[in-house]
Amino acid sequence: MTVRTDPAALAALLEAIRHTLPAVRILADAGDRESYRLDETAYLEAGLPGAVAFPMSTGDVSALLMLASKHRVPVVPRGAGTGLSGGAAGIEGALTVVMTRMDRILEIDRANLCVVTQPGIINADLKAAVAAEGLFYAPDPASYESCSIGGNLGTNAGGLCCVKYGQTRDAVLGLEVVLADGTVLRTGGRNVKDVAGYSLTHLFVGSQGTLGIITEATLRLRPAPGPRATLLVFFDSLEAAGDAVARMTSDGLVPVTLELMDRETIRAVEDWHHLGLDVGAAAMLMVESDALGAGASAELDRAETASLAAGGRSMVRAADVQEADWLRQARRLALRALERQGTVRMEDVGVPRARVPELLRAIERSTAAHGVRCATFGHAGDGNLHPNLIFDRDDPDASALTHVVRDEIFRAALDLGGTVTAEHGIGAARRDWLPIQVGDPAVAVMRSIKDALDPLGILNPGRVLQLPSVAIDPVSRLERAGAGP
Repeated sequence: MTVRTDPAALAALLEAIRHTLPAVRILADAGDRESYRLDETAYLEAGLPGAVAFPMSTGDVSALLMLASKHRVPVVPRGAGTGLSGGAAGIEGALTVVMTRMDRILEIDRANLCVVTQPGIINADLKAAVAAEGLFYAPDPASYESCSIGGNLGTNAGGLCCVKYGQTRDAVLGLEVVLADGTVLRTGGRNVKDVAGYSLTHLFVGSQGTLGIITEATLRLRPAPGPRATLLVFFDSLEAAGDAVARMTSDGLVPVTLELMDRETIRAVEDWHHLGLDVGAAAMLMVESDALGAGASAELDRAETASLAAGGRSMVRAADVQEADWLRQARRLALRALERQGTVRMEDVGVPRARVPELLRAIERSTAAHGVRCATFGHAGDGNLHPNLIFDRDDPDASALTHVVRDEIFRAALDLGGTVTAEHGIGAARRDWLPIQVGDPAVAVMRSIKDALDPLGILNPGRVLQLPSVAIDPVSRLERAGAGP
């Protein structure tokens, strides 16, 4: 089932935008629109946007949504396009609203340890700006040098620091959101504690543009932590590495980073970066501490003890901060290293931390049974793994095999009490699995929220939630909701 976009309605919308918002840049040429068809999700089918708009203010976004509602044209909110779930991919004939021009930091509030920012700013740029003030913004996706804060908010992005500092939602104090009809809503603020009514702020974080478009965020900052100390541990099996993670968890160890790379990933990274990694090992853990003073060394000592008990065969500590930065960057670029070898479909599953060894075994069984090459890395410290399915770029069976193996891995994760997405979001790619994971009653509650905030169904229709049982027809849905024309 697909979204129907009336070409006449789109033409009328574009004419209204040009008349009402002449300063808003609009892309209408097919070649320009093609660049906004996909995000970074491999083997995803998506539609060609009917037009692409670049607002520069909250007022622009409000007016765009007001006009889109009037003309019944679906809207796809989009940040930097680095997502891995198809949440910002194009919908045929719809209006894609790109937020990258709204990229200003509005205030760094040292007294209240927070920053107020627009959504288009790149994560790394925000980090650098607050670091210059002696402060630290914790959320740390591997793509932090290219992903936008708005995209991070839309997917509730994770990253390398989640084991200690949590996901994006844990850093959000307040939001400014434009609803489907153009209403501007403010949630939260600069208070550390605020329980007035429902937690609307957290409702929008992770909603992938299906409930509103975020135009401003107030984000929690921390005092700058100490320099990171880094430990690499190599293992003869993935199971031994998973056992080491489980031992660290049960010992109460909370490092800032606890990352896993399997043999395929180690070799791809070493082939590209020549860091002297042990390419004969089956797995590697990267453990980092940002504790102050002697605390960092003590934390890594405990990680070494747990790793030795699990069968760690060799260990290396970074000699200095520069070497630690090189090693961390290599982990961040693991996906890019694998993409040099073919087309890669990265998946995103999570389980309770103690069950990481079982998930690793399930991934190995499934990929081996289907003869699919797989490289697994991820945030083992919080149970979030990324199996990466690698295919020759001209493999005609790649798309079909991707979905077969992916579904087996998803089922294994759920059987272990886990999730089909820990940080990338449901989007379009995992939509069929949402009711399987959370159940029909939970989906019904989500749909009621969606219908209440977006009765026309124009905001990213068919993302996160399946389309309604009848084809999207905004007029009839509005009438069923009892609203006026």
